[in-house]
Amino acid sequence: MTRVGLSLATLLIGAGMATAAAAADVTVTLTGVQAQGGQMLVSLQTREQFMKPQGANGATGPAETGAQVFTVQDVAPGDYAVMVLHDADGDWSMDRQANGMPSEGWGMSGQAPTSRAPTFDEVKFTVPAGGGAVTIALVYPQ
Repeated sequence: MTRVGLSLATLLIGAGMATAAAAADVTVTLTGVQAQGGQMLVSLQTREQFMKPQGANGATGPAETGAQVFTVQDVAPGDYAVMVLHDADGDWSMDRQANGMPSEGWGMSGQAPTSRAPTFDEVKFTVPAGGGAVTIALVYPQ
């Protein structure tokens, strides 16, 4: 198993960076969470931050089987990719299999492909001034 240098802890460091003016909440509903313990890491990333070690905002919490709802607070209007990691082992990073595919549960907004890395445009989610909501189905390795 390989560890990716992309640390979701770093992605979430930017949680307070959104401007207070016109910022609102985004509700992220996760479906299909498996009973693997650990925690859920939710990150919103701008185009410039996409697939890099820092996000614009985020939320964390213990993983609970089934569906879970997270509120990401103070999100400025704009386009974001919502990225989720079921960090089952609590190391704040995505573990990968020898072939490079994730070995922990994950999900993204939009139409994320499961056989390759997505583009920002495939997974972007537009947050209007009043906030927004998105539902993400988690994917687990077979």
